[in-house]
Amino acid sequence: MNRKTAVNVRENFDEIFERWYSLIEKEKDQQTSNLMSDKVIDETLREFAGLMVSSLFDVEQDEMRVRNVADKVVKFGWSITFVVKVINQFAQVVYMVLVEKELIDVHDYTDLFSTWISPMSESIIANYSDSWERTVNLQKIALQELSASLIPVIDRVSVMPLVGTIDTERAKLILENLLEGVVKHRAEVVLLDITGVPLVDTMVAHHLIQAADAVRLIGSKCIIVGIRPEIAQTIVTLGINLSEFYTASTLQLGMEQALNWTDRKIVGVNVDEYTNSNS
Repeated sequence: MNRKTAVNVRENFDEIFERWYSLIEKEKDQQTSNLMSDKVIDETLREFAGLMVSSLFDVEQDEMRVRNVADKVVKFGWSITFVVKVINQFAQVVYMVLVEKELIDVHDYTDLFSTWISPMSESIIANYSDSWERTVNLQKIALQELSASLIPVIDRVSVMPLVGTIDTERAKLILENLLEGVVKHRAEVVLLDITGVPLVDTMVAHHLIQAADAVRLIGSKCIIVGIRPEIAQTIVTLGINLSEFYTASTLQLGMEQALNWTDRKIVGVNVDEYTNSNS
């Protein structure tokens, strides 16, 4: 693209932005609307448009800006489909405005796209993909650290709270940490708390059964707690058999059973009597 056309794009930026923004307002996806306020959407789109225009004059200098914008739209939850859409719509609006003002010929669209829009689109999408991959990996690590630890609560009784979706990779990590924790803490009873697991399907149930069986093989007992009504209904509908394992709707009920298995129970204490007897 020649410099004259680039200058024309910059000089007509306000009109281009307003017309482009109007198109996006009609087509932005529900996820984008839910995650971002109108003010944030406006600021992000203005930064996005500014990046597109400035790239006409110095592509190499704008590499850092491309990465920053890509990181921002990933953080805000823009889908790759939406990103591609706004780039293509920006190109269409630029072309229409310049043609209407007779600043370019109607046959110049190919040059406009091949020398400017296409390279910028590839750069933005590549940086988006890199940012998305980094974000997903960080979230995966954080989730693994959060939800795969065996916590000793009292002597011989430990709890493993599970949070988020359980896939095959996480199930393997959970099983390894579970067995290591049982041996390390000498747990006689382990409570697997699935309160934070949003969905229990056949695969998740299979992983839970494997974990409970493994605990039993090394001489301990396992209680699956956090069985919510909707999960119980799903388990029954799928025909999953958990009858060999003790289950409970809440962690409290599970703890009561764990105490019973370890020959203990919760006893109420009169605070005044306890204080007087120790004075």
